[in-house]
Amino acid sequence: MTDQETNEGIKTCTSRYSVDETVSRIEALLKEKGVKLFAVVDHSGEAAAAGIEMHPTKLLIFGSPKAGTPVMLAAPSAALDLPLKILVAEEADGKVLLSWNDPEWLQRRHGFSQELTANLAAAGMLAAKAAQ
Repeated sequence: MTDQETNEGIKTCTSRYSVDETVSRIEALLKEKGVKLFAVVDHSGEAAAAGIEMHPTKLLIFGSPKAGTPVMLAAPSAALDLPLKILVAEEADGKVLLSWNDPEWLQRRHGFSQELTANLAAAGMLAAKAAQ
């Protein structure tokens, strides 16, 4: 499993698990680390409710005020991209991908200090650990 930049600012890795199992693994990691899970958006479930077929796709929205607030104080526009998110989506070939915003890209986008990028590294670490 290697990270790759798929689009500007998006990092992606491959999970060995299904979407639901990957989401469960992320949820368990968040709980273990005391990070707040704000929501899980079930895009494919909502699509099905609207009569549209979509491969399993879920977005986890999570964060820590201790990590995110300093970023938003330094650059209020960062609130557009916070809390952190991980997208877990199954492709047509059955491969499950995890995607998140690259902290370096967020730093360039919002102009906060380089030191604060470490505050946003949790998404990548969680994705990599959940995908293993």
